[in-house]
Amino acid sequence: MDYKDYYKILGVSKTATQDEIKKAYRKLAVKYHPDKNPGDKAAEAKFKEANEANEVLSKPDKRKQYDELGENWQNYQQAGGYANYGGGSPGGGGRRSNGGAGGFSTEDFYGGGGGQFSDFFESIFGGGGMPGAGGRTSGGGRRASKGEDLMAEMHITLEEAFHGASRQVTIGDSKVNMKLKPGVSEGQLLRLKGKGEPGRNGGANGDLLITMHILPNNKFERKENDLYFDQPIDLYTAVLGGKIAVQSINKTVNMTIAAGTDSNKTFRLKGLGMPHYKNPETFGDAYVRVVIQTPKNLSKEEKELFEQLAQLKTPSA
Repeated sequence: MDYKDYYKILGVSKTATQDEIKKAYRKLAVKYHPDKNPGDKAAEAKFKEANEANEVLSKPDKRKQYDELGENWQNYQQAGGYANYGGGSPGGGGRRSNGGAGGFSTEDFYGGGGGQFSDFFESIFGGGGMPGAGGRTSGGGRRASKGEDLMAEMHITLEEAFHGASRQVTIGDSKVNMKLKPGVSEGQLLRLKGKGEPGRNGGANGDLLITMHILPNNKFERKENDLYFDQPIDLYTAVLGGKIAVQSINKTVNMTIAAGTDSNKTFRLKGLGMPHYKNPETFGDAYVRVVIQTPKNLSKEEKELFEQLAQLKTPSA
């Protein structure tokens, strides 16, 4: 079997930081997710490759082992070596990742390994002691294996993404309560460990992978953690200046409009955007574009006043 360059699969350098590896994996996981590419075997293969690469490079101990062996892994195998992780060894048992009943927080997972690793992976890391990488062989010759991962999609409103939300997920005959942290983003992949298909012969349960979707909002447009929206103002305020009340996603604030403000001018409201998923106490910004409303249905007196203003205006040179 050929050597698999996990760095190349994720599109990162060998000196990539853990954050760079995580970002690269998330991007590929979203792009090649089976739910977005139904029936596409090539996309499915790339999704599995990305999972496998992330399973190794996102864990310092596995990454170190992989870097040390590199393309010399075959020589290591022929010399009788074996990569021992998590107490695993040839014939060692895999861990069971069953979270039990009750509530789950999805704050700590975007992705990882799970499911159908390549022969190359198992040749380096062995068949035991890791989710999805096999397991022990019983006296009857039955091999423990991890259960299949399950895929699902969930839709929430932008307001729920801002405040956080609770959802109940039905898996077979059981129900699981999920607590979504504030700041969930479009396409984010959440994982419930041990809530996939049951493992076989003592193997670990698979996981439940949920792709999040944020429903369109009539007022706000989200760009990462910033929010963009339009704010109508009347002509008189635009000309003379003044204060207006602006409704952001969670509060009303007063904003000062300078005299002579043009339509489409954008103002930044610091800290009034979306919360950061990993740090919900930190927020993005809001960008407010003022849109001047032209007065309509003028009375006779109002029209006369506008005509007087037009006559008073100094002609252009």
